[in-house]
Parts: sequence; structure tokens; C-alpha cells
Amino acid sequence: MTTSLAKTPGDTTAGTDRRSVMLLFIGLMVTMLLASLNQTVLSTALPTIVGELQGVDQMTWVITAYILASTIVMPVYGKISDLLGRKPVLLAAIMLFLAGSVVGALAGNITWLIFARVLQGLGGGGLMILSQAAIADVVPARERGRYMGILGAVFAVSSVAGPLLGGWLTEGPGWRWAFWLNLPLGALAIVATIAFMKLPKVQHEVRPRMDYAGMALIAGATTSLVLLCTWGGHTYDWVSPQIIGLGIATVVLAALFIVVERRAENPVIPMSLFADRNFTLTTIANLMIGVAMFGALGYMPTYIQMVTGVDATEAGLLMIPMMGGLLITSIASGQAVARTGRYKMFPIIGSIVMGIGLVLIASMHITTPTWVMCTYLAVFGIGIGLSMQILTLIVQNSFPVSMVGTATAANNYFRQVGATLGSAIVGSIFASRLATLLTEKLAGSGAGAGDAAGRNGLTPAAVNALPDALRIPIIESYNEALLPIFLFFVPLAAIALVVLVFVKEKPLATSVAREAAEVLTEEELLTEAEMITVEAANTAEASPSRAPR
Repeated sequence: MTTSLAKTPGDTTAGTDRRSVMLLFIGLMVTMLLASLNQTVLSTALPTIVGELQGVDQMTWVITAYILASTIVMPVYGKISDLLGRKPVLLAAIMLFLAGSVVGALAGNITWLIFARVLQGLGGGGLMILSQAAIADVVPARERGRYMGILGAVFAVSSVAGPLLGGWLTEGPGWRWAFWLNLPLGALAIVATIAFMKLPKVQHEVRPRMDYAGMALIAGATTSLVLLCTWGGHTYDWVSPQIIGLGIATVVLAALFIVVERRAENPVIPMSLFADRNFTLTTIANLMIGVAMFGALGYMPTYIQMVTGVDATEAGLLMIPMMGGLLITSIASGQAVARTGRYKMFPIIGSIVMGIGLVLIASMHITTPTWVMCTYLAVFGIGIGLSMQILTLIVQNSFPVSMVGTATAANNYFRQVGATLGSAIVGSIFASRLATLLTEKLAGSGAGAGDAAGRNGLTPAAVNALPDALRIPIIESYNEALLPIFLFFVPLAAIALVVLVFVKEKPLATSVAREAAEVLTEEELLTEAEMITVEAANTAEASPSRAPR
């Protein structure tokens, strides 16, 4: 089977001029906003949502359902888009996401809401991946840094705007508008995709065979891992038969997946990707950064509310320094890469800064001034901004255009797995430490764990209204239970730093067509050389008068 792109060798932007690229990019930004905003807009609205739908005991599944579904389909979207083209697959992902949004807006009970989140996840898993891959289709690697930096900035903006918007909608028109809001954004994304995504058509001599076995196995392995991390230490003990069984299932399914992928004609995650040193190293770094980043993102807003006594909206505002640092450095590093062509130093510096930020955050206490806390969060955000999008660029620069979707999706898949692990690790250790510390400190203050100041009544407003004799032990418990955990993430930043030192800084391609040529294998280069030799011989035969004497 052979695959070809219908474009001329000199057409470096696949038939799109700079204006069309910018219009397409704006549409892709809207698509990215759909996916990233959806992950954060429900954070402040969730208590109200599950209360109205009588599903407080299933609150975790409203979040987990989306994470699980989106993680499973990431590598699937990447591979299918490489085989069938970005445009139809992206349109299908948007439509699936919007269908989930409609179901969520109309949900009459918690079961339908969870089902809606699954639908959204099945679509949302493709939105970020396909947006990044589509940019790689029309923008050469040398110029892509500035675009990737702006896409990273979209994530930063949505991380702050999402909780604020969710809180405003909940207090105003109602939480269902958090779902209805996706429809106009989705319509804009569809129009932009149809009108401006002018990519070369993927042609096949025979219909490509899909790797259904690989898709099923990676879905099973990912599901087992996510459930293990979500349920472990909360729903079930870590040594319970359920958790041990999930651990065994994860290992067995992952092993079977590797075996199947080695034999598949069109594997979802080709094992050959790991033969490329840069892909392997950046994937390890992405996994480490994902654990640290989402471990902090998931619980810092709760910590801020409890310790400072602010409400959810104000807590979101206090996260702005972190996201501001991420936004500024993400854009600045992308611009610098486009201008200089050098990129290796940025994620290396980012890993160092991120480690420093983790140490600073872990050193905070309940009397730390708010401005100092915001400064520490900004340092952490700067580290992430220097690393996240550049790692994606390194991966894309290592493979031809025909494999960009697969490589980008595989790399992001492992980062999403890291995000799940980070949230689960922090959540499990934090919950265990908090329960122990509350029991000790409240007992020492003369209060029992079962009264109004007990664990079941620890909302930010309730804690802030307590007398200092009870409030201070509680917020001290939160501080001591959560922040020291971030010290355990510092070695992860160190691992990312070490592996990134060994990344080979390959020249960034200055055209999309040349980018594909630069990554030909030695065998393919030999074949091209033979073809040139044959053409030269034919030319000599056709023009004997020009043959050398």
C-alpha cells in the first residue's frame, strides 16, 4: 500500500497563502478553546450541578468520564487523520463534541450528564490533537513555534477564564449554559474548518486497514489505568482485590497492545516511533511534566480557597499569575524559536524553573502573603510555558508530514496519562494525610472530627466562618497535607531535565515539502539516488551529442 499527498513538491504550504493560514489558525484556536475551556468551566459549577441532579456521590465521574474518553481516543484520532486526512476527522470530532454538549445541557439526571461527558470526551480528545497536526500540515517547523506558542496561550487563558465563566453562569443564567455556550463556538469552528482548511488530499491505492485490535487494547489498558488511579485509595483500598485486578489488567493489556502493534499494518501507536531518540526523550519529559502540572492545577484552587478564605471566583483570579507566566513564556519562546531556529534550551530551562517553582510552592505556610504565593505560582507557570509546546514541536520536526498526526497524538496521549496519574497521586495522598491531620489537630484543639468543624462540613465558607481556635488547625491541616506533596514532584522535573539534555537539536525545516524530505530513511534516500542516476542515464542516451568524449 502506498500513500501520497496530492500537491506539488514546491508547494510548501499545501496551496494555502499566508492569509488563508491565518484564517485557518483562528479557526483552530476556536477549536482549541472548545476543548480546553470544557475541561475547566465546570470546576466551579460542579457542586451546584450534582446537587440539582441528585448525584453528589457520583461527582467524580463527571470529570473522570471526560478524561477517560478523551485519553482513549487521542492516538486513534492521530492515526485515522494521517490515513484519511485531517479535515473530515476534525469535523467529525467537533460534531461529536457538540452532540455531547446538547445532551449535557438537556440532562435530567446524573446518569445522562455522565453520558454527555463521555460523548464530549470522545470528540474533545481529537480537537487538540488535530489542531496541532493541522498546523504542522501547512506551516513549516521553523515558523511553527510561534503558532504553537499561541495555541499554548489558549490553554492558559481557558484555565483562568473557565472557572470564572462557570461561576458566573451558575450564579446567573444557570449551569446548563456552560454546555449551550459550546454550540456557537462549535459552529464557528465548523465554518472555519470547511472554509479555510485547504489541505492536500490523502490518496491510497488500496483502502487502508484499520488497527481495530490495537484500538481496543489501548482503550482497555487506558481504562484500567484511569480507574485504578481514580478508585485507588478512595473507593477501594490500594491493596483491595479490585485495585490489584485493575493493575494486573493494565499490565497485561499494555503488553498485548505492544505485541499487536508490532504486527499491525497501520498501528495506532507504531513502535517505530520510539526508535527516534527525540520522540522517546520528549515523551518521557512530557509524562513527567504532565504529572507535576496537573497535580498542581487540580488542587491549588481548593488550597487557595481554604487558606485565604476567598470564594471560587477570587481563587480563579489568584491563579492568573501562574497562567500569565505560562501564556507569556509560551508565546515568547515560540517567537524566539521562529526567529533563531534554536529550541533545545527552552524546555531545559523550563524544567529547571518548574522544579524551582515546585520547591517554592512546597515552602509556603498559612501566613505566607498572597502576593508571595502568586509570585511562586508565576514561577511555576513560567517553567511550564517554556516547555509544553516546544516539546510538541520537537516531536513534529522528527517525522514526515504523513506521520505528524500519529506522532503528535502519541506524545499527547502520554502527557494526558501523566495528567491522570498526577491528579490521582495528589488526590490520594492529600485525602489520606488530610484525614489524619484533621483528626490530630482538631482533637488537640478540643473539637471532634464529627462536629460542625469535622471533615464533612469543610466548605471554604464554613471554615472561614469558624473561630480561630478551629479555623487555624483546619487550614494548617490543609497546608501540611497538600504542599509537601509537591516536593515529591521535584525529582520528576529533574528527570525531565536529564532526558532533555540528550535531545538532538535537528534543524527546523523551512518548508513543509522539505520537512518531509529531511526525515527520509537511509533506504529511501538510496532509492531516490538510484532514480536520479537512471534519469541521468536516460538523458545522456537521449542526447548523445552532449555525452562526454
